[in-house]
Amino acid sequence: MALILQIETSTTSCSVALAKDGHVLGFKEVNQRNIHAEVITLFIEELLAAGELKYKDLDAIAVSSGPGSYTGLRIGISTAKGLCFALDKPLIAVETLQAMAYGVINSENGNLDKDTLLCPMIDARRMEVFTAVFRIDGNKINPTSAEIIDPDSFKELLATNKMLFFGDGAEKCQEVLGDNPNVQIMPGFTNSAVYLTQLALEKFRNKDFEDVAYFEPYYLKDFIAGKKKGS
Repeated sequence: MALILQIETSTTSCSVALAKDGHVLGFKEVNQRNIHAEVITLFIEELLAAGELKYKDLDAIAVSSGPGSYTGLRIGISTAKGLCFALDKPLIAVETLQAMAYGVINSENGNLDKDTLLCPMIDARRMEVFTAVFRIDGNKINPTSAEIIDPDSFKELLATNKMLFFGDGAEKCQEVLGDNPNVQIMPGFTNSAVYLTQLALEKFRNKDFEDVAYFEPYYLKDFIAGKKKGS
């Protein structure tokens, strides 16, 4: 039996889910910038109360580990680590882009062509995105990277494959790559803690846990604070 609390805060979505043995019992989420710190603890308490559960009933805490928003990741991972310390529970880290890919794989229920490549994208400002490429079996074929989208992006892959772009960075591809018949852009995709379920359960069963004391978010790029005017 595995009761796992799942946390996703890597983008504008603040999402929390409870899953038992791979089945989602409930979730709470809101897609709004700069609200994560205000609602994350409330969401967790509401989910536990709805299931008539207590914190001690949890078997592990899973968190979306990045890449993504610097502030969002800090909030989600700090919350997860704090719970692990207080409850003496294991910490499970799930890479954000991989969770996004599994979210599409599971939600499409076999409607995708088996040769379609999945390209989750997280907005990294201007024309840059955090991205990776997956097959529909969930295997990653292009590593996680920060990419500036231009007309030559994914040129070799698009020459022989259909690609589905999704996530809050995917809209940047519409104007630049949208004329390519092999490009499909999924509108309205929002990150969710629900998408961590399958990967979190696999890691729990394999005892693939993080060192709570030393685990840090996967930022991919160094955080650069904006300069003050006149500096």
